[in-house]
Amino acid sequence: MLVLLPPSEGKAASGHGAPVRLESLSLPGLTDARKAVLAELVELCSGDEDKAREVLGLSEGLRGEVAKNAGLRTAGARPAGEIYTGVLYDALDLASLDAAAQRRAASSLLIFSGLWGAVRVTDRIPSYRCSMGVKLPGLGALSAHWRAPMASVLPEAAGDGPVLDLRSAAYAAAWRPKGEVAGRTATVRVLHAPTRKVVSHFNKATKGRIVRSLLADGAAPKDPAELVEALRDLGHAVEAEPPAKAGKPWTLDVLVTDVH
Repeated sequence: MLVLLPPSEGKAASGHGAPVRLESLSLPGLTDARKAVLAELVELCSGDEDKAREVLGLSEGLRGEVAKNAGLRTAGARPAGEIYTGVLYDALDLASLDAAAQRRAASSLLIFSGLWGAVRVTDRIPSYRCSMGVKLPGLGALSAHWRAPMASVLPEAAGDGPVLDLRSAAYAAAWRPKGEVAGRTATVRVLHAPTRKVVSHFNKATKGRIVRSLLADGAAPKDPAELVEALRDLGHAVEAEPPAKAGKPWTLDVLVTDVH
């Protein structure tokens, strides 16, 4: 099973170890696209700070993020699973999983990124600020920049099992599964059970808990139908809507009563 996650705006500080080595990251087919984004982001943030803040959509209070981006080539790197913080990753709490569950996380989780495209939790990266919604002056919209390389790399990464897609819309735009892969993909919405309205903050926490429970249990569903049963067995209230046509993703609604 492959699990697609969004990144987080909040990130831990970079490590004190060796800088990122693009050639060592997972999904080597994305290396050239990563080089292009990294080069332009570093150049942008090494120049006019106000222009960089405008392009990146950063407030005055986040001015320090520009300098951080300017130093990405030499900043220390640490595993992506430690870099990304925030509600989803707090709920996932990778560090507290046992060794077997952490191995499952290393092989099954894929975190999407405006800068790196997509990385595994064990890939060593520095802290950065660059969302998928950014339009760089030279490369343009990052979601469009990533579509072609993602389309060539991600189908193989998906293997032959189910794909659990927990990404937000901005990151989903960088790669939309097609054909046979789409048919075994399940996208998730988190809904408030009484009202059937989409929840926001609790949406991220619920997704983190879903992933954690699957990893801890060692669930190995072979298709979306088995994934639904696995989630129900783990105590999640799930309503499933199989696709009306072949080659379309499933829709899973996870119902919650607590939205705080």
